[in-house]
Amino acid sequence: MNTPTKILIFFTIFLTLAMVLSSTPTQENLTDTEDDTLVPDLQRGIGRFLAQRPTGLMKCNRNPRLCRARSSPGPDCCKKKCVNVMTDKQNCGLCGRKCKHMEICCKGSCVNPMSNKRHCGGCNYVCKRGDSCVHGIQQDNIITNINQTDGKDIRLPTPNPPNPFTF
Repeated sequence: MNTPTKILIFFTIFLTLAMVLSSTPTQENLTDTEDDTLVPDLQRGIGRFLAQRPTGLMKCNRNPRLCRARSSPGPDCCKKKCVNVMTDKQNCGLCGRKCKHMEICCKGSCVNPMSNKRHCGGCNYVCKRGDSCVHGIQQDNIITNINQTDGKDIRLPTPNPPNPFTF
């Protein structure tokens, strides 16, 4: 390409870039301190109904049937929010009853899933009879060892199972 063609292409690109940058709004144009969503452009033409501010979401303290809706988080109303007091950690069993840090809410009671035999590792995970819950994992408490000289069974606590992911 010859020199005049290169210069023409350069100026065309330069002018296009200048036009694009000048038409893009700057940060100063984006900040708007006034809320003019309810200010009409004309003095007439807006009614009282349209000028009202939106009231926001409906609260269950005024309409308790909201909590029974299909998409509701729970059927109970606590502090103007729909919750399930059988599973909610902040409202366990009753509105305002909070579970401790390591506890969860199962069937309306605060339980520690790390040691509770009826809720071992989570709600409704029941340990077998004679087993215990250690760190949220069901542990066999008893093993039978017949390799003794007198032939009697000896019951020993089961050690923690080895972790297959450790190297």
